[in-house]
Amino acid sequence: MRWMPIRPFFLLNLVVAILLLQGCVASRAQVRRVDALVVATTDSRVGCDRDDHCAAASALLDAANEAMTASTPQLPVHVVSLLNDSEAAMVARLNLIRAAHRSIDVQTYIWDEDDAGELVLNELVEAARRGVKVRILADQLSSFDDMPLLNRLARVSPNLEVRLYNPTFHDAHTSSLQWAAGLACCFFKFNQRMHNKVFVVDGSIGITGGRNYQNRYFDWDDDFDYVDRDVLVGGPAARAMADSFALFWGHKRSVPLTHLRDVDNYILGHPAAPDWPEASYVHPQRVYRAQEEADDADWLHAHVLEHSIRTGNVEFFSDLPAKTDKPQKRNALQFTHYVMQMVAGAKYEVVLQTPYLVMSHRAREVFEQLHEQTTAPRIVVSTNSLASTDAFAVYALSYKHRKLYLKDYGFEIYEMKPHAVGPAEANAFASMELDDNDSEDGTPPDNRTEVRDSSKHFVDTETHGPLGSHGKGRRPAPLLSEGRRFGLHAKSIVIDQTIAMVGSHNFDPRSDHYNTEAGVIVYDPRFADQLRESILRDTQPQNAWVIAPKPAEVPVLSDISQAIGSVSEQLPLFDLWPFRYATSYEIKPGCQPLRVNDPGFFACYEPVGDFPDSAASPKLLYTLFMTAFGAGVTGVL
Repeated sequence: MRWMPIRPFFLLNLVVAILLLQGCVASRAQVRRVDALVVATTDSRVGCDRDDHCAAASALLDAANEAMTASTPQLPVHVVSLLNDSEAAMVARLNLIRAAHRSIDVQTYIWDEDDAGELVLNELVEAARRGVKVRILADQLSSFDDMPLLNRLARVSPNLEVRLYNPTFHDAHTSSLQWAAGLACCFFKFNQRMHNKVFVVDGSIGITGGRNYQNRYFDWDDDFDYVDRDVLVGGPAARAMADSFALFWGHKRSVPLTHLRDVDNYILGHPAAPDWPEASYVHPQRVYRAQEEADDADWLHAHVLEHSIRTGNVEFFSDLPAKTDKPQKRNALQFTHYVMQMVAGAKYEVVLQTPYLVMSHRAREVFEQLHEQTTAPRIVVSTNSLASTDAFAVYALSYKHRKLYLKDYGFEIYEMKPHAVGPAEANAFASMELDDNDSEDGTPPDNRTEVRDSSKHFVDTETHGPLGSHGKGRRPAPLLSEGRRFGLHAKSIVIDQTIAMVGSHNFDPRSDHYNTEAGVIVYDPRFADQLRESILRDTQPQNAWVIAPKPAEVPVLSDISQAIGSVSEQLPLFDLWPFRYATSYEIKPGCQPLRVNDPGFFACYEPVGDFPDSAASPKLLYTLFMTAFGAGVTGVL
């Protein structure tokens, strides 16, 4: 009982902290002082005096410029390439950074200080030093958490600018106290994050999709990586990306580094101009390989341009920068509304891939109406299993509503296995490790210095909002099996094999109501076929378990159990019935893949339990706890 007096004391301290934090804004005088110091200590020399700023040749940029030149307002022309492969996704970015003539705009939710994040940052600094205008806009909660790095970014070049989106208490770093205070005082503002991923070069070519700047998104994490997807677009839709970036860049929630209190204090305490350090990487051989491929025209043609398509109707959509401020404004949730309308218009098939199968209220209405049609469209859903996810609370709510998804919406659900053998494992970029002392041809990489301590880099994950897991909770649950593992992170939809969307929208309540989202919609059956094939590959037996109803072992008792389970599932908090409607199934040897509604399904598939390959652990218990008691936080996870 000794803890009882501590609670009021803690709450009092929290209230005081909130009041202090809300009032602590960097003064205008201090901002002017820091700005003057930054200008005085930034090297303004430009390393190139050519009009093109010594841009490298790029077939990607050339194809985009050709499409832009051929476009008219009535007849747009685009070149579009699906970036399923993580190697191509990284190399395409590096090539375009080196090829930029005028500008590079990068918008992201996470920017980590690991190899992937450092490599892209170093390339952007080099572009800025040769005269290209570089702007980086990153969500504050999940990016650039290191003061020495922010000090260097503020002064590395007058051509490079960094802003952080939605710093709740005017700091770049969020302490534990600020985290608690943000939830207590300003929940809706704190909970609204910028989830957009946009990369635009010269306003004519852009990349958008699911990838952040972190090792996991490029198959560079040593034990857990994401199966993800981007799309590269050259043409007028890239200009729309640039316009959207400009809208976010100019919004009041996008704060320059020298307007942040902790950054200002650090710069004033370190007035001397910092050097930009020599590049150092934990795995320099992987970095060197990507750098070499970025200059290889044949490699880029084979891995990016060869499967690209030239098409007309491509649209880029984005929510407004602060969609929670005026959610009643339809254009505030532009992308969200358009995705819903697109799915509601499906005639015979929806193929959906989402990491988090937690439907928003609007999504539930859409799928229920589709299922009630005389000829209901087929709904295929590729998502995570507990063994492949690091979002346990979100998965718990997906697990909780399996019966609703299967019976009321007619979903065919495929949950990814943790050792899926899709393009990620086939990718030599991910799996082939060279000796750290040699490059592929035996030549030591010329950019290698002493390897830094990888344990000190900032790690975050977008599988949570402010109420999500942190620290060790960011790692996936332990498995019964061994080996390198993958989790699904791609967000894509194909409608009727003719319309395809690739973006950041997870089709969940957080994407609907809190996070700003963005994506590209391509109206071309050829692109839709490519995307559909990619998603369906992730549903194949070697890559996914099938979710299906449990057989009725005892006719009367099973019916009673299902009825009690249905009531328990609908309760707002206490879903305590342990017997679930559906479970995971594995195909039997010698059988061909079948749909769940096929009469021969249960003869060819065997149940493997609700959480196959997941070892008993606190994270498994947490998942069960959230299944029972977590319904009330569905909208903010």
